[in-house]
Amino acid sequence: MTTKTYAEVWDLDVFFKGGSSSPELREHLNALNVKLDLFEQTLSTFEVPKNESDADKIVLIIEETKQVAENLSQAGAVVGCYLAQDTTDKQATLLQGEIGSLGARFSSSMLVVQQQLSRTEDSVWATLMQDNRLKEFAFVLNEWRDEAKELLSEKEEDMITALGVDGYHGWSQLYDLLVGDVKVRVTVDGEEKEFSVGQASNLSSHSDPSVRKESFETLEQAWTDKEEFFAKTLNHMAGFRLAVYKKRGWDSVLKEPLDMNRMKQETLDAMWGAISAHKAPFVKYLKRKSELVGADAMHWYDLDAPVTESTEKVSYQEGAEFILKQFGKFGPELEKFSRKAFEDEWIEAEDRPNKRPGGFCTGMPLSEQSRIFMTYSGTMSNVATLAHELGHAFHSHVLRPVHWMNRQYAMGVAETASTFAEMIVADAAVKEATSADEKLALLEDKIQRSVAFFMNIHARFLFETRFYEERKKGIVAASRLNTLMEEAQREAFGDGLGEVHPHFWASKLHFYISRVPFYNFPYTFGYLFSLSIYAKAIEEGSSFEEKYIALLQDTAIMSVEDLAMKHLGEDITQHAFWEKGIALCIKDVEEFLELTSSKG
Repeated sequence: MTTKTYAEVWDLDVFFKGGSSSPELREHLNALNVKLDLFEQTLSTFEVPKNESDADKIVLIIEETKQVAENLSQAGAVVGCYLAQDTTDKQATLLQGEIGSLGARFSSSMLVVQQQLSRTEDSVWATLMQDNRLKEFAFVLNEWRDEAKELLSEKEEDMITALGVDGYHGWSQLYDLLVGDVKVRVTVDGEEKEFSVGQASNLSSHSDPSVRKESFETLEQAWTDKEEFFAKTLNHMAGFRLAVYKKRGWDSVLKEPLDMNRMKQETLDAMWGAISAHKAPFVKYLKRKSELVGADAMHWYDLDAPVTESTEKVSYQEGAEFILKQFGKFGPELEKFSRKAFEDEWIEAEDRPNKRPGGFCTGMPLSEQSRIFMTYSGTMSNVATLAHELGHAFHSHVLRPVHWMNRQYAMGVAETASTFAEMIVADAAVKEATSADEKLALLEDKIQRSVAFFMNIHARFLFETRFYEERKKGIVAASRLNTLMEEAQREAFGDGLGEVHPHFWASKLHFYISRVPFYNFPYTFGYLFSLSIYAKAIEEGSSFEEKYIALLQDTAIMSVEDLAMKHLGEDITQHAFWEKGIALCIKDVEEFLELTSSKG
């Protein structure tokens, strides 16, 4: 059988030929402007619904909203890909600003829709929601209506949106430029080389401890050199956000992220409470690992260090084939879809300069395709990341039969699909290990994800909540940000760390994403939520895929509490739910400690 060779560079020309200078993209943006003009004209005559006959107008507005949103998303996603693949693409940076302005106009228009719906009398609204054409959108329409009641006047919210383009979102884009400009020099294999942030970050798993340490220290120095720039950026983004919250009368900085994730405070508290009560095994793991890598304590730059001498690399081709094999065992739809993603060049994985750090999956709704971005350097961790992003893409894929209105799922459940896919691959890698060293390395890679979600993400959450409380009183100095981050890391890691990463606040893109506040706790939610789904998948075998798809198709039309109750029969506002998932992760740690009991 001939195995197809998969490209490591994605195909973006299928959307608009010619990259950021594409005439087709310019035509698309011009047409989008016209669509926005027409949408705004429609809304200029849209009045508060008075009776059931006004359902016709709402149906029309839903369809026009869909048209504008999909065209805007398509353009934004493609331009985002241009910038990710080449942070020096100046034309793409200009286009990003243009699309941001179009997005602001669309947001203002959507506010008009929401405000008018919110003013509808309750009795009229109840009648409208019985209309067969609107019934399927009831959850989202009710959500729009409730959100509008929490906002300021239409004029004030419109002003906030307009000012946010060059203020709030402008600061976020500045961060991308600052990071893209950072280059560091690290000695690898006896030769000093220049690395981008993304490339240097990949050295955290290098087998040579001197390379890991030098890479960390060089990057830390780079963040230190520009800490005032990053501190100013972070402070102004937070200041803008807090000023808006204050005007709206919102006391808690968690109100918006909880609403966006369709989650109750009790659920978030139960999750972190359960995690905090069970950190001891993971601290033991950190201490054992520090012994295995020959360190006096578990320093930040050794967190990703390999625990065996095996330096075997997994080629991109091998990684792709392994993913497809394991996905095929879960179910035919996931495997078939992922194979198409590889064959149709949906993935950007090449290790080269000027790429932005990290990984993501973005959707092109008009084309019903996704694109996956990462930098593949040949580790099993990279394979898991690739599976993770394919999970995101599969989530979007199974929602294709669903109307656009009912596809807008929140981040927490988005991370459920991705982490579920990642778990399939990580679990299989451990089970199929052919040697003790390989099994240990793969088991440790799996545990690293638990440490990331239970400790690293927790540190980010603690830092961000405390930073926002201090920011309410005024600008927070870079030195204070370093202190807050160090305190958060020591607490979240249960005093299991030696040297910490005080400038993590400057290095992590997630703190600078303006459109999604608190880009942290949904990851941990998705990880633990997916563990429950994964347990059911193991129990039921390949027949579970149909139920899994049904769950994913419900992710945008109910709260996470209702989703868990409907598909898992679980109350996620209680510690007990979260402790089940944590217990599975602790078993991995116990196996690791047993396998390494004679080492160190």
